[in-house]
Amino acid sequence: MDLTRQIDGYCERLDASYWAEPINAVTNAAFLIAAFIMWRRVRGQDMPLAMTLVVILAAIGVGSYLFHTHATAWAATTDVVPILLYVLVYIFAINLHVWNLKLWQALGLTALFFPYAAATVPLFALLPLGGSAAYAPIPLLILIYAVLLRHRAPETAQGLAIGAGILILSLTARTLDEPLCEIIPIGTHFWWHILNGLMLGWMIEVYRRHRLATAT
Repeated sequence: MDLTRQIDGYCERLDASYWAEPINAVTNAAFLIAAFIMWRRVRGQDMPLAMTLVVILAAIGVGSYLFHTHATAWAATTDVVPILLYVLVYIFAINLHVWNLKLWQALGLTALFFPYAAATVPLFALLPLGGSAAYAPIPLLILIYAVLLRHRAPETAQGLAIGAGILILSLTARTLDEPLCEIIPIGTHFWWHILNGLMLGWMIEVYRRHRLATAT
């Protein structure tokens, strides 16, 4: 694999220069702002998993910035790996502290994300979602958790459902970036960053509130 291979997958990018995607690059500040806000809300509350999510959220912003400036295969890795880490850590946190599973059970259930994604991504790929098909299983999984938790932890379930709704809007913006390129020359991908910064920060807040509400 050529890690220096150029990737042009967004409406805003017209050439291979560093600042070919200025709006897509700058709007990654949404992740850093969300991470800073949640760092202030989480610090001092003895929630290591929440703080881990805050750190990963900041890494998502940095990785996405690198991808939308360098636009290479190696930069794409810095973009997607933190997102995957965030998903896995969040699932584990919910399994451990909302479902109250034992450590090995929480880890095992988290590992099931990989076969779940392998089974659902090809199904979403049948829809006109383009590259967004790879992310589509995530809001579905969040909604599944929300439904299953609606009696056990109704406020947390509602928070998860809100997060899934924001992510669906975000995915819509990501999906429409190329199809609407002639109508909106700057594209719509930057809304993916803004809405995702909001959504990922909100998801940490949902977890934080649950931990505070169930603290003994």
